[in-house]
Amino acid sequence: MTSPGPDTDQLETAPEARGLFARISASLSDPVLRALVTATAVSRVGRGVFLAVTVLFFTQIVGLSATEAAVVLAVSSGCGVVASFLGGWLADRWSARKLTFSFEVLGGLLLAAYAFAGDFLSALVLASLSGFFDSIGHSSRSAIIARGFAPDRRVHARAVLRTVTNLSIAAGSGFGAIALALGTPESYRLVIAGAGMLCAVGSLPLLRLTAAVDAPARTKAGPLHTETGSIDTDATEAAAAERKDWGRRSPWRDRRYLLLSALSAIFGMQFGVAELGVPLWITRNTNAPEVMVSVLLIVNTTLVVLFQVRASRGTHDLRVAGRVTMIAGWLMVVACLVYALAAGLPAWIAIVVLITGTIAHTFAEILSQAGAWGLSFELADPVRAGAYQGVFGMGFSLGALASPLVVNATAITFGLAGWAILAAIFLAAAAGIWVIARRAAAAASATVPAPA
Repeated sequence: MTSPGPDTDQLETAPEARGLFARISASLSDPVLRALVTATAVSRVGRGVFLAVTVLFFTQIVGLSATEAAVVLAVSSGCGVVASFLGGWLADRWSARKLTFSFEVLGGLLLAAYAFAGDFLSALVLASLSGFFDSIGHSSRSAIIARGFAPDRRVHARAVLRTVTNLSIAAGSGFGAIALALGTPESYRLVIAGAGMLCAVGSLPLLRLTAAVDAPARTKAGPLHTETGSIDTDATEAAAAERKDWGRRSPWRDRRYLLLSALSAIFGMQFGVAELGVPLWITRNTNAPEVMVSVLLIVNTTLVVLFQVRASRGTHDLRVAGRVTMIAGWLMVVACLVYALAAGLPAWIAIVVLITGTIAHTFAEILSQAGAWGLSFELADPVRAGAYQGVFGMGFSLGALASPLVVNATAITFGLAGWAILAAIFLAAAAGIWVIARRAAAAASATVPAPA
């Protein structure tokens, strides 16, 4: 375990007037967080460029149909589901920092290779490999966070990284607009190749991490004595006992953690509401102008950047994490119902309603992420930190894969009734997480011996 870095109390009680960048800068005295922030800032600019142009590149330059483009993106997400667990599993056995560096370099080079895609098959292969290595790298990076920070600093680190991610993706989207404005095949391919190389270069700061973020070395079987021809039985028995203990500590045996991962995946479908549900609702069912899709995205990004770090304070505490998740559930109820009310209203009223819904939705996103991070770290077995984070990431990937289908089958298909169904789903998931957090906190309190 590395040093937790600057004193937590000093960071958390500092006046808000210090500003967002001052608070992030104060966190960077921790060498682990500094390396992760630097890597994230560079690589996510490249990812932002890529996200801004991918769909149009597939359809307008490569010549894929809308269905083919959807298949490419869906298969890429499906590969990420498997990779999420695999990344954590590997990070328990080998150096997490070396694995993360290698995977992210490969992922960046594969993004750059998109520039040479010329048909459906090549796009499908590149998207699948890119999604696989991006997810496996993200999962092994979560293992680094789990081991590289003190318990009360992990969520803060995730919040800082998420803030930096949003800022970098927003900047990258601006660079992506260059290709969109020029509209030529050459501009698209040049921008995509540059974005991929930027993602690869962004992994270099990870090499500054020390071995302290890696899993402890596992016991090996005893060597064969050359003189006697016998095996060191003590070492062999110790290695066998360790393997047996590892099996008992598997996240697949932890029903509470599996339920937490499943409920968090269900609540994580709220990202699908923002990415698919709201844009379709605006264009098909409201009188608001289509430009509101971009306006709402700006509102969301701004609020996440401003409030994610401060909203994450204290969520390493199980009760606090459960409480903020429950608040997020009620905020999603408000957001879903407010979105539904925008249908049929005059344009200017619909705009106000949609912005109100987005504000509620964004704070639900902020709080739910803070609660999920705290619970995913605190309820994990520290010996198998990588595998646990891999399972949690795998659940989130499954939720992302299912969210377009669920959102389309509810809100887009049935209107107000569908939005109400979505609201009930989010509230039920949040309530389940809240119950898990309260019971875990009660169990933890029961195991603490009473003072003499």
